[in-house]
Amino acid sequence: MRSIPLRIIMLCAVLAAVGAGAWQLFPTDGGRNRPISVGTTDDVSSLDPAGAYDAGSWAVYGNVYQSLLTFKPGSTSPVPDAADSCGFTDTSLTTYACTLREDLVFPSGREVTARDVKYSFDRMLGIAADVGPAALFPTLRSVTAQDRRVVFRLGARDATFPLKLATGAGAIVDSTRYPKDRLREGTAVDGSGPYLLAAYEPGVRALLEPNPHYRGAMARPRTPVEVRYFTEGEQLAAAWRRGDVDVTHRQLPPRMISTFDPGEEGVQMTEAPTAEIRSIVFDVREGAPTAERAVRQAVAALVDRDRIAGGPYHSTVEPLYSLIPRGFVGHSTPFFDRYPDGDGAADRARELLRDAGVDLPVSLTYGHRAGETWAAEAAELRRQLEASGLFRVKIVSAEWKEFQKGYGSGAYDAYGLGWLPDFPDSDSFTQPLVGRDNAVRNTYANARVDRLIAATQQHGDRAGAVDDFKEIQAQVAEDVPLVPLWQKKDYVLSSPDVTGSQYLSDGTGIWRLWQLDWL
Repeated sequence: MRSIPLRIIMLCAVLAAVGAGAWQLFPTDGGRNRPISVGTTDDVSSLDPAGAYDAGSWAVYGNVYQSLLTFKPGSTSPVPDAADSCGFTDTSLTTYACTLREDLVFPSGREVTARDVKYSFDRMLGIAADVGPAALFPTLRSVTAQDRRVVFRLGARDATFPLKLATGAGAIVDSTRYPKDRLREGTAVDGSGPYLLAAYEPGVRALLEPNPHYRGAMARPRTPVEVRYFTEGEQLAAAWRRGDVDVTHRQLPPRMISTFDPGEEGVQMTEAPTAEIRSIVFDVREGAPTAERAVRQAVAALVDRDRIAGGPYHSTVEPLYSLIPRGFVGHSTPFFDRYPDGDGAADRARELLRDAGVDLPVSLTYGHRAGETWAAEAAELRRQLEASGLFRVKIVSAEWKEFQKGYGSGAYDAYGLGWLPDFPDSDSFTQPLVGRDNAVRNTYANARVDRLIAATQQHGDRAGAVDDFKEIQAQVAEDVPLVPLWQKKDYVLSSPDVTGSQYLSDGTGIWRLWQLDWL
């Protein structure tokens, strides 16, 4: 896997008022005593790492909890964090062992032990929350702890296991503070990460104070950070223009990003090629109209990605024709090959439906998370599908938590879902998205896909998995449990008074707030 480079672009007039407002709000005498304010539209589903598998929650986990391993900026190989050392102990890659650092403590002052590590994994797998990360560890069979040593035994060879340990799914919790068989309630956090959660208001803010007892792979932070949560990109943009936030990350409105002029100084912008993708996911439960494969294939034939990229997203995203995005091992273009763009798409879709004996038009309910850009995307998709005369589409939107419940329960026939990789490997787009008991919860399962996923995990040299990854993508293009729409770059804006924003996002799935500091 290649590392994802960052390049910093110095901008000026993100509107003249932006620069002017920012300078007025960053005095040179005492302003740097306050926390750095970071604005985002990501939501936090749960502060308990056993209960969430989404970007907003994991962004917090990586800062307040510690995992055995982590990724350093720009690297795709994990290094010890809470662990002193880790490694496979057998050539079959089915036993993985870590030795814990000696000097780790929870906020209470209690020592972090190997038993806490075992407890964290046993608890996460035992609770198996509907929107939790248990699905990330299908091969994990047992965890044992003795002294400072933790041993993971796998049911099958899995070269990607160390990468998974380095994610939010591997967060270590205090076994005396987190119930064994249910999620912890309230807003308290007991982790050994770089920050302590000093205050939290759901959907409003999270105040993070540097943890003076942090020991691990990263530098201990020096400056508090206040994460501010916004419902929509327009609200985040307005806060940036007013100077209410010092850094923005995920998601400014596409129109705002597309009009930036990089020719003048004043505002720092980091643009990073990332693996954020978005897809239409189909409910394949019996009784849903999308349980019929021909219906899903017809949608795949009709979707015009260029119009989506150039319309709602103002060319800030690029069309994607595969499960695995560009830049990752095994990337191919099976959706382009099987459902080519251009004239004749409606005829191909009609033929697919006619051959399957599907009554026309097909009525679908399409769900999306509430938000202006997602609503515009949904409207464009409806226009494309209904223009063929083959579909009638009802659009339903909901706030994030309700949207999660909706697609998990089968409330939508199809739904738009974004995806960020959990770790920098193609496996992060296969097993969680199309494997059995997948994270998108559409009930899709294909025995051949599962066998191929297992085959990709056999290779320590990931280049050896290329052919299997391509076969997975070809099968997905035939079954169409989802239709890939686009891949985008990541953008971080920061005021001239803040340093380290270029490391905030680097494609490893870790939100590096500890890199931020006042100049």
